[in-house]
This record gives sequence, C-alpha cells and structure tokens, in this order.
Amino acid sequence: MGEAIPKPVRRGQEHKRAAILVAARDLFVQSGVERTSMDAIAERAAVSKRTVYDYYGDKRRLLLGVIEDAGETALGTLRELIDTHLSDRLTPEEVADLEHAVTGFAIDLGRSQLISSHYAAAVTLIAENETLLPELDDHPLGDTHTRTLAERLAHFADLGLLDVDDPELAAEHFHALTTLRVLNEPLRRRADAEHVQRIMTDGAHAFMRAYAARGDNRR
Repeated sequence: MGEAIPKPVRRGQEHKRAAILVAARDLFVQSGVERTSMDAIAERAAVSKRTVYDYYGDKRRLLLGVIEDAGETALGTLRELIDTHLSDRLTPEEVADLEHAVTGFAIDLGRSQLISSHYAAAVTLIAENETLLPELDDHPLGDTHTRTLAERLAHFADLGLLDVDDPELAAEHFHALTTLRVLNEPLRRRADAEHVQRIMTDGAHAFMRAYAARGDNRR
C-alpha cells in the first residue's frame, strides 16, 4: 500500500483556533509535550477533543502550530519596530546618527522578547522538541525574519551609511550579537530588563563597529 495521505486540517473559527494554541502552548511548557494529553488541551481551550484533532490533526502538528504562531507574532513585532526605528521616514539628523537608531531598535526588540509569552514559550519548546520538528530546518518563516531586517540594512548600505556586501549575512550577525545572546542567558537573567537592555545595546554597538561605513565610503 502507498503512504497514507494526511487528513486535511480544518480552517475553522479563528477564536477556537487561538484558544487551542494558547491552551497547548501553556500545557506544553508546564508539563512537556509527551505528558500533555489532547484531552487536557481540549478541556483548557473549552472545545471538544474532536475539534482539536480536526484543526491540527495530531499533537506534533499542534506543537508546530504553536511555534509557527509565535513566529508570526514575532515577525509582526519585528516589522513594527523596523517601521518605528529604521523607516524611510527618518529625518536627515536621525539617518546621520544611524547607530542611535539601530540601538533604539535593538533595545525595543529586547523588550518585546521580555513581554512576549509567545516568544519565550516557543524558544523553550523548540529547544526541548527539536527532533520532533524537522520542518523547522530552513523554515520559510525564519528566512522571512532574516530578509525583513536584511532589506532595511541594504537600504542604509545604499545610502552609504553601512558597509554591507551581504545584507542577509549582516542581519544574521545582528541577531547573533543581540537576540541570540539574550536567549543563551539563564532564565533568571533573561527576566532582568536592565540586563537584557545592556546585551541589546552592546550588541547594536558591536554591529555598528563592524558594519558602519567608513568616512571615505559615505555618500
């Protein structure tokens, strides 16, 4: 016999879908994926177990849905912060002091990680269940995060304010110097707002030291 065709997952009502994701996220973090039953998720989401299966098919796909939902939320936040700190609407004075703009962007990005239960839960779940989720390797959502920042870095390179040959690599370096450093901290340190701000500020300054255009390259 050929390989079984996965049962299509129902679109359903968004409020039910959201309730299932929140319930699953909280229980997965509290009890672990293996020890969390679909019955418990359904009870917390105030839906039937059949509804959970109809929407997500199985627990593994539900786990992937939780992480992808967090990724979509984080991407929305990233775009909002880019629009606030690194947009085309910057004044000439703000553009000239690009390091200040990049630092402000980094600090607010760090704050968004502190207050986002979605983000913290997703990081924990990925770390604990990476082998269950091969889809996360080269996931298009991760590429979108990188490209979104890379487009802004390329814009400032075009203005002669950054020396960037590969915008996507530069975006990955920014992430490594800021958000990844925060994620590598112990949990109690990640909950310290001042500590996170220092990491994000130091990372932004290091990024600018590496990528700021030298005087003779500025247009």
